[in-house]
Amino acid sequence: MAIKITGTGSYIPNVIEKNEDFYQHQFLNSDGSTINASNKVIVEKFKAITGIGERRYAKKTLNTSDIAFFAAEKAIENANINQEDIDYIIVAHNYGDVKHNTEQSDTVPSMASRVKHLLKIENPRCVAYDVLFGCPGWIEGVIQANAFIKSGIAKTCLVIGAETLSRVIDPHDRDSMIYSDGAGAVIVKNTDKEGGILAHETATFALDEAHFIFFGETNNPDINDKRRYIKMYGRKIYEFAITNVPKAMKSCLDKSGVDIMDLKKILIHQANEKMDEAIVKRFYKLYNMEMPEGIMPMTIGKLGNSSVATVPTLYDMILNDEMENQQINKGDVIIFASVGAGMNINAIIYKH
Repeated sequence: MAIKITGTGSYIPNVIEKNEDFYQHQFLNSDGSTINASNKVIVEKFKAITGIGERRYAKKTLNTSDIAFFAAEKAIENANINQEDIDYIIVAHNYGDVKHNTEQSDTVPSMASRVKHLLKIENPRCVAYDVLFGCPGWIEGVIQANAFIKSGIAKTCLVIGAETLSRVIDPHDRDSMIYSDGAGAVIVKNTDKEGGILAHETATFALDEAHFIFFGETNNPDINDKRRYIKMYGRKIYEFAITNVPKAMKSCLDKSGVDIMDLKKILIHQANEKMDEAIVKRFYKLYNMEMPEGIMPMTIGKLGNSSVATVPTLYDMILNDEMENQQINKGDVIIFASVGAGMNINAIIYKH
């Protein structure tokens, strides 16, 4: 018996926002002062650090719950299950439904209840709830699904990561270029097959790190409205991540009993290309190894950072042969790993 992902689905918005589209923005420092560089130089430096050339935004008429529903439909179809047999719907997000050009996040009812409604599931024993866990939310949802199934209170869970970060970015902040929208979903089931979830690890660092990512005011001092935007201390996050994420990944791999040489892919949260590379290189350094070529598939260059959606969309795209020179085959051992607001870190060792 094994607890496995038996179906996947994703929704990648079709509105493309290219780096050149930010040339007309008025970027300011966090204190409101002018940046002593042209927007073209700012954007070029941003691309060199993050690897992002373009990102995807949801259509104005769509909300987080809508795109979560789209991904869920695909995962259910891919798993070939009756949706009335789903025991839990777990939706990871951070900001709920933020309608285009509004200042308020709407989280009542929960995103999971909205998805259940859109799926037209009648079974009241299908329990729907949300996970607020920063960017690692989808992975944590899978860990929770695993616990439910192991305990015997569930057989089938739908776990979704969905976000529309384009609705909560400050146009006067350079960091706004990082964020994007998207949704990914999986069906997690108890099966009679081998493999599945072999080990998992989660940690929250909140003594000094809790507010590394936060909701703050615009960088533009001339704007007096009360709207708040996603903000972060980038350098602190970078140092935190490259120090702590490799250790968590190693702890998880060692717990699983899998040899490092048998690891085929690392599906890491698409936060920042340079940071992700540094994390994976340090992970392999803990085993006195060099990072193997092709071990870390990346979508951030085209899709940006869609928070909880980056890992499940990456996984779905690989399984559907939508990424060049990237495959996950039966029996392959992979790592799902993420880091984000909280500050939270988690990882799963998974045998496909």
